[in-house]
Amino acid sequence: MKVILISANSVTYPYPVYPLGLDYISHAISSDHQVIITDVNEAGDYASLEKIIKDFSPDLFGLSIRNIDNTDTTDPRGFIGQYQQLIENIRMHSKAPVVLGGSGFSIFPGEIMKALKADFGIIGEGERLALLLDALEKQKDLSDIPGLVIRDSEKSIPPPLPSPFSIYFDPNSSHLKFYLKKGGMLNLQTKRGCHFKCIYCTYPHIEGRVLRLFPPAEIAETAQQLQNAGAKYLFITDSAFNADHQHSIEVARAFQKARISVPWGAFFKPTNPPEDYYKIMADAGLTHVEFGTESLSDQVLTAYKKPFGTHQVLQAHQAARDAGLYVAHYFLMGGPGECSESVDETLYNIDKLSQSVLFFFCGMRIYPHTTLYDIALKEGQISLSQNLLEPVFYQSRSIHTEEIIRRVEEKTKGRPNFIIGSGGEEMVQIMSKMYERGYSGPLWEFLSA
Repeated sequence: MKVILISANSVTYPYPVYPLGLDYISHAISSDHQVIITDVNEAGDYASLEKIIKDFSPDLFGLSIRNIDNTDTTDPRGFIGQYQQLIENIRMHSKAPVVLGGSGFSIFPGEIMKALKADFGIIGEGERLALLLDALEKQKDLSDIPGLVIRDSEKSIPPPLPSPFSIYFDPNSSHLKFYLKKGGMLNLQTKRGCHFKCIYCTYPHIEGRVLRLFPPAEIAETAQQLQNAGAKYLFITDSAFNADHQHSIEVARAFQKARISVPWGAFFKPTNPPEDYYKIMADAGLTHVEFGTESLSDQVLTAYKKPFGTHQVLQAHQAARDAGLYVAHYFLMGGPGECSESVDETLYNIDKLSQSVLFFFCGMRIYPHTTLYDIALKEGQISLSQNLLEPVFYQSRSIHTEEIIRRVEEKTKGRPNFIIGSGGEEMVQIMSKMYERGYSGPLWEFLSA
């Protein structure tokens, strides 16, 4: 069969994200099938997509849906309308079936199938598309394919794929140049799964709660391929790179052995690190640490079921700074347990995070299959029959979200290193111009104070 895999994500702020998952899926599909990858960012317009469809004449489309909306209460943007237009354009030029997948789809499979009128969907890890292709080609029964959704039906997320499984990067992908030009950032994954219990997070639902670790040598080999392809910066896409400290140390040492020279960054939990942990990371090329801190009130951190307290955050921050690393903290305010006093406590303690960039998200998006969903349901903020495809944010019973935003805005005045949400259109324009001038990486380090 001839298959077009399409990355439907057109979000380029704060920076464009290379669709690494489609490389994995393409690699998992048997060589008996012909596969090409099309990226809407590279294609640019529907005329280019039309030409690709006509030239290739596919038997099936695989559409990856990464984002549903931007989860930002201060600048809300939804993307379902864009996906509807994309599928309508595909239908105008081909009768081939459309298969949906991706992390966003796996959260709302039933709702998105109905909204986009697709033929099939793959819940969970997209490598299972290979099973669907083989079954369709051989006219076999589809009912036994794990995670397969057929229009007007729905299944639950299947068990995660067994470990080990292959990671892959295609240095010949046609869309590679777009990402090298727009910041030079390429992605790398070192594990799947998340064993933390944060009340709002969908990672455990999508990837499972058991960590499945890639061999460090294989990770380093892929990093070498990314570097050879022209990457100027690598970002590790794990939910938390340091979820397994020993494995991340082994990855860092494998990077050194492979002589990875491009800088890299990752998302970290601000838990107590082992001795010299961040120095080991820095020696291996780590430059940017992004902490999922969320709050600096122990009351709120406990309510969010975080595996750390304020004291651990400050320790992790100082350890990263002592290693000479750029540090950013992400805050998610307004969830269960938030009140006037906890907001004041967070905003007071923030001044202890010297030489860092602080991103504030004021409002917690409610997703199915999370503890937050159960809390909101119990409190009557949502109903069982409610469609959450359009974003719904949790409202603390003790302080209104608008009041939190007001206090954060007051705190951020005159501080360039305090960013609310993604920073708005002005920040997007600044970053775009810097990328055009040859700067690379996430760039938030230029705001550090």
